[in-house]
Amino acid sequence: MDFRILPVTPFQQNCTLFWCPSTRHAAIIDPGGEPETIDRAIRELALEPQRILLTHGHIDHVGASAEVARRYAIPIIGPHADDAFLIDGLAVQSEMFGFPQVTAFQPDQWLQHGDRIEVGEARLSVIHCPGHTPGHVVFFDREGQLAQVGDVLFQGSIGRTDFPRGNHSDLIASIQQRLFPLGDDVRFVPGHGPTSTFGAERRSNPFVRD
Repeated sequence: MDFRILPVTPFQQNCTLFWCPSTRHAAIIDPGGEPETIDRAIRELALEPQRILLTHGHIDHVGASAEVARRYAIPIIGPHADDAFLIDGLAVQSEMFGFPQVTAFQPDQWLQHGDRIEVGEARLSVIHCPGHTPGHVVFFDREGQLAQVGDVLFQGSIGRTDFPRGNHSDLIASIQQRLFPLGDDVRFVPGHGPTSTFGAERRSNPFVRD
């Protein structure tokens, strides 16, 4: 798959366009805000959005979901249902983090570990990785050796676990038992900041290195 990262919101959250180069069918991953920015990139790249995919329920990752879904008449898929309390509490999150009030929504489909999502001729595997939030999921393109990991893992760091229902031990287990075994060569797009590889983080990340 090809991808483009679009930093959005004051938190510079990585909304990511994943698309199949053969069909130009695309998934919009974590549209946290700035729907016009997302729309411009889609038109520039001549993509055909098929669905919105959400890694987890924090507002900087989901805030523009309802508006983007409406614009393209596409479904909102994910995260895992354990994050329903966050989706239901978007108004509270808006107040807590100083975001404008966002349009409430309910996902068209909750995801489970092991689900598969087709994007054109490509296929993404769903990996449940709780810790940052209980319902956090990762999207993995096995053929392309590419993952969108949301706020589980970053270059040189890991996700926070001091938000409601965060769990540090679950987060470490998700990284070490579900992400690193995918292979050192896998590139990943985090929810914020630059890309990296699982191998680089396994070797040098002070929070989870060998």
